[in-house]
Amino acid sequence: MRLLDTYCGAGGATRGYQRAGFYVVGVDIAPQPHYVGDEFHQGDAIEYIRKHGHEFDVIHASPPCQRFSAITRTAGTQKEHPDLIEETRRALQAAGRPYVIENVEGAPLLNPLLLCGTMFGLGTIRHRLFECWPTIWFPPAPCCHDRPVVRCGRRPDLDLQFHSIAGHFSGIAEAQEAMGIDWMTQAELSQAIPPAYTEWLGRRIVEVVTCAA
Repeated sequence: MRLLDTYCGAGGATRGYQRAGFYVVGVDIAPQPHYVGDEFHQGDAIEYIRKHGHEFDVIHASPPCQRFSAITRTAGTQKEHPDLIEETRRALQAAGRPYVIENVEGAPLLNPLLLCGTMFGLGTIRHRLFECWPTIWFPPAPCCHDRPVVRCGRRPDLDLQFHSIAGHFSGIAEAQEAMGIDWMTQAELSQAIPPAYTEWLGRRIVEVVTCAA
């Protein structure tokens, strides 16, 4: 099955979908020299969905999250960042293919599924919301936040810890291990989602689509 990963970045979501068996084509407005997908196209995500979305079996979209992140809400700078979720959703619905929209907590997603690194045994608490059509209702497990949360590189004396991977941080090797990502830079890691999330989602999507057929 062919999957279109828009706003793909360096391909955290892409790698998970590949592990679930998809051939993945990535699209991003910026060059992505470390992208791990099967194909990459530089361009506007929404325009690409409008032109080519119908050619794919599934479409994933991760619009910029700064509009809804806790940091920008605290700083009162939400309006300085674009809200592309609704426009992206309209393009996805027009394409008529199963889709996933990923974003942070607080984003206006419909019937969102919350995934966390602790559900997959990862070393990071990284909550992300996923609007899925057809809807996927239940996560694989509950969250389990039973260890300290520290910024990477700050507490090497703690063997059992969840890493906070956002903004500028040290300890790239620790962050890569915590996320299950071994090819990204510090900046790319801060924007990525763990491949474990989309590997699990990809397998559920295949099940849902197969049952619907």
